Amino acid sequence: MDELDSVIVSELQRDARLTNRELARRLGIAPSTCLERVRLLRRRGVILGYRAAISPAALNRQVEAFISTRLRPLNRTVIDGFKAAVLDLPEVVAVYVIAGDEDFLIHVAVPDLDHLHAFLVDRLAQRREVVSFRSQIVYQSAHKDVLERLPL
Repeated sequence: MDELDSVIVSELQRDARLTNRELARRLGIAPSTCLERVRLLRRRGVILGYRAAISPAALNRQVEAFISTRLRPLNRTVIDGFKAAVLDLPEVVAVYVIAGDEDFLIHVAVPDLDHLHAFLVDRLAQRREVVSFRSQIVYQSAHKDVLERLPL
């Protein structure tokens, strides 16, 4: 990615609803050049998609938690199956396969603590491959809207 690509990516992260004409104006380039650069960024897999950021509370998900989970036996079939099954659960926001004492970090968002407890006991603990889990409730969170390219 060159400097122009980096600026395009930054602008689209700030506001993915920018028209091509407005994006080109902000960058000081021709709209046709801008359109081609954005197409190339998509084709190269730099831009993966465009999404609306939605408040979890607006979707009745006031409580968020991270659940560290250990599985056994630990093999690719178990990892892939567990990851797919957990991602299908409506409470799950994201799933990470991690290194360390635990094998997975699961981000969930639920209406309240009773729902979190039910998720842990009725969904997670019932899976045969789950050996143990530990939950951490999120009190507050902050996210970067714009990720910048790090130097090599």
